[in-house]
Amino acid sequence: MSVTHEVTNQVPPLVYDVADDPALLAALSRAGAGWAAGEVHELGRLAGGEQAQEWGRIVNENEPVLRTHDRRGHRIDEVEFHPHWHDLMRVAVSHGLQAAPWRDGRAGAHAARAAKLYVWGQVEAGHTCPISMTYAAVPALRATPELAQRYEPLLASTEYDFGLREPGTKRGLIAGMSMTEKQGGSDVRANTTTARPAGDGSFRLVGHKWFTSAPMSDLFLTLAQAPGGLSCFLLPRVLPDGSRNPIRLQRLKDKLGNRSNASSELEYEDAVGWLVGAEGRGVRTIIEMVNNTRLDCALGSASGMRLGAVRAVHHASHRQAFGKALVEQPLMANVLADLVVEADAATTVAMRLAAAGDRVGDEQEQAFRRLGLAVTKYWVCKRAPAHAAEALECFGGNGYVEESGMPRLYREAPLMSIWEGSGNVAALDALRAMARQPESVAAFFGEVELASGGDARLDDAVGRLKRELSDVDDLEFRARRVVESMALVLQGSLLVRDGDPAVADAFCASRFAGDWGLAYGTLPPGTDTSAILGRARV
Repeated sequence: MSVTHEVTNQVPPLVYDVADDPALLAALSRAGAGWAAGEVHELGRLAGGEQAQEWGRIVNENEPVLRTHDRRGHRIDEVEFHPHWHDLMRVAVSHGLQAAPWRDGRAGAHAARAAKLYVWGQVEAGHTCPISMTYAAVPALRATPELAQRYEPLLASTEYDFGLREPGTKRGLIAGMSMTEKQGGSDVRANTTTARPAGDGSFRLVGHKWFTSAPMSDLFLTLAQAPGGLSCFLLPRVLPDGSRNPIRLQRLKDKLGNRSNASSELEYEDAVGWLVGAEGRGVRTIIEMVNNTRLDCALGSASGMRLGAVRAVHHASHRQAFGKALVEQPLMANVLADLVVEADAATTVAMRLAAAGDRVGDEQEQAFRRLGLAVTKYWVCKRAPAHAAEALECFGGNGYVEESGMPRLYREAPLMSIWEGSGNVAALDALRAMARQPESVAAFFGEVELASGGDARLDDAVGRLKRELSDVDDLEFRARRVVESMALVLQGSLLVRDGDPAVADAFCASRFAGDWGLAYGTLPPGTDTSAILGRARV
């Protein structure tokens, strides 16, 4: 072979235990879920292995295909997936990433599930959508105990049983959610889908849904206008008598990212559904599902940030430029450290909120979770796209090539900020929570002030935030700024109390003391980049 084809200065494959993540493991222990560390590491080794990484690549290059009719012209409304999609789903379900924690009485079960989702999601993000919706469906279904009794054990099953069959005959179920309509996305009260009583306890639904993710799920929660107002309904794809529910798939969405996961438009043609919760209380019924999927949005963004930071540090540790490794160049070390700081902060706050989900009997915790989820969903998910772009840039031109995996991470990053309420919706929801549940404000500051006296820069930021909240003029106009400040002081408090000292110091200096620029890589002189980067070396 010609010497011109000698390959030098290229980076070795990244094969590692994804669960070797100090921020994650520390949070798992604080949540009382240290008992799950072994399984988290087992999943981490699988996630960081060559086989699972190849599954993720392949399912994004071989996207789902809609088959509306069979070759004889019969309507079938099926979506075909690459076999490796089912491999990914099988691993997720067998490890209980969907609804298993709801039937697990161990302390920290939900935090353990969050850690596993965070780790396994770094293989491939698309398939975590149906996993997340299945997890979130259970508390909504409990609004109608007879439906929960029938379906919850199958939703919580650790057996993945794909196929179009009557739900009661399957070994495990996957659930989806269908709310968005053509005339208005976030304004679900504008929904025009109708539901009329059938006289036998069921309803018949007619309408068009603009965006339904994972249309091959076994069950769907959806909103429709019943005689008593907007209500929540459960629709199976196959009815108890074995016939197909007339849920017609019109097309699959051609999305920016999340390519492995099918998202569709569909129509209900007198589809059969059963009421979940009280008639006319659909938003209240579904909000519990939305809150849990919002937690998974924050976990998904944190997971992507961790993946981007680890990949960037790995690349810079093995790539030479100007006589030494990129990671040894001071400016690159600044960029990489900033990415690690952001990822650590995101992981720490997402896991803290997951831990609150295990403390259902603690009113203070639930009040904190209500407001903390809204501000974290806004900020952590908002940070992910810029983080992915900077991590990609650390690779130079290599990062812009599909084989690096970075373009897929970059395309995926904006999704979590849009899903379950875009930035404005999340920010306004935080204001709404403070107005309607003032106890959530007290709970939020009770959490933040556990770090009082730990760092003067954080204390000053908390004081500024309180003054900002006391000024109600133009509060809606200022909502993003206010919620951003809330998210930062929450992250800062958690890092000062429980985080790595170098990370906490860099976070407080940059995010609170103003010693930071507008781009990543502008941490102040004196930052202990070596200690910070050590947290992302694998």
